Order: sequence, then C-alpha cells, then structure tokens
Amino acid sequence: MDTDSTRFVLVGTSHAGNVGAAARAMKVMGFSELVLVAPRWPDVLERDETVAMASGAIDVLATARVVATLGEALDGITWAGATAMTPRDFGPPAVAPRPAFEALAASRHRVAFVFGSERFGLSNDDVYRCHACLSIPTDPRYGSLNLAQAVQLLAYEWRQAQGGFPVVPRTVDDRLADAVAIEALLAHWQASLATLGYLDPAIPRKLMARLQRLANRASLTVEEVQILRGVARAVDERCR
Repeated sequence: MDTDSTRFVLVGTSHAGNVGAAARAMKVMGFSELVLVAPRWPDVLERDETVAMASGAIDVLATARVVATLGEALDGITWAGATAMTPRDFGPPAVAPRPAFEALAASRHRVAFVFGSERFGLSNDDVYRCHACLSIPTDPRYGSLNLAQAVQLLAYEWRQAQGGFPVVPRTVDDRLADAVAIEALLAHWQASLATLGYLDPAIPRKLMARLQRLANRASLTVEEVQILRGVARAVDERCR
C-alpha cells in the first residue's frame, strides 16, 4: 500500500492554527494528502496562523484541497475511518486504532481518516459514511483531544503499522582519549587550579593523583577532554 497517498480529511475546521498544526503532524509521519471540508475560513490554507503553525509543512498546505462535502472528500477512497469518542447507533463499529491498523495495513484499501470540527465533532451522517469509528484510548475522566493532536496520534499509529521509520542514531565522537591527552589535561588543570588558589603546589595533598584516578575511571573521550580543557582555559582567563 502507498501510505503517502493516505488522505487526511478535516470537516468543518474552525481554527486556522489547527489546520497548520495538522499539516505539520502529517508531514513528520510522511503523509501529504490533506482535504478540508467546508472550513470556517475559505482562505484557511493561506492565513498567517495556518502557515505559522505548519512550521515548515508548507508543501502539505500547497497541495491541500478545499471541498464542499464529505462525499467529495472521500472520492476514490475505499476505507474511511471516522474519529469519534463514542460509537453511534446504527453506525460503524468502534475500534482502537492500533489493532485496527494492523489488519488494515495488509489490505489493498485506499485509506482516509476523517476528523470533525473542534466544537461539534462529526455528525451522525458523516460517521455513517465511514467503515469504522476510530476511538483513541484516553483517560476516561478526560478524553478531550485537540484536533491536531488527534491527527498526530493517528498518523503515528498508521505509520507504525506500515513498519515505521528507521531510527537514525546521532553521530557521536566516542573516541577514547589516549594517555598523552589525559596527561596534558591534568597538567593544564594543575596549573589552572594553582592559579585559582585551589591547589597549593607546596602542599599538593595527593590532589593530582586523585584527579588522575578519576580521569582513568571515567574513560574520558576526546571530546570530553576538550571540554575539560576549555573549562581550564576559562579559569585562566578569569584569573587574569
């Protein structure tokens, strides 16, 4: 299944910022098809608040469509999931996203997720058009989710059902400092501590031997030695 073609449908959205935030939520999960059904603001895709909250997902806004009805928004879709906290009489079955997506990911459906307005959610007729009522498990004492938060949660779960994205490890310079670098560090610290007045060269009291033991136990990296020498240089400059 081409998950990049998954459609996110926002019905009757009243806050421009939520449209931008929803676009951002989609983009970070690799989705781009956004359709708005009868939003409060006809120019919502160009409003300053929308663009600001999109935070770089301008390409999603640029290709988004505004339509008059949910029927138009679902054109070409073979499976639609309505987001609603409670199931509706005679409506589709209510399911949690994660188990539902496991089966859906293996299908050949063209998928859309449908989100209602901030104040009123989805109408019964809108829910009836969908194949399932997606209910995000929340604390029963407070189940109110912001629209963009709901988009982010479903986009994440759907992406994970597709296998997710690989975790790219952060590049870290973890080379261990050699004995020469440690010796130079300790010599630098010895001079700086003497300048600071913390170390009396006449009565060293095994301070440097203790610092040597600390450095050996810490297995300092090259980067960490550079940081500690930078601290020593800052002490020298302040003392001067």
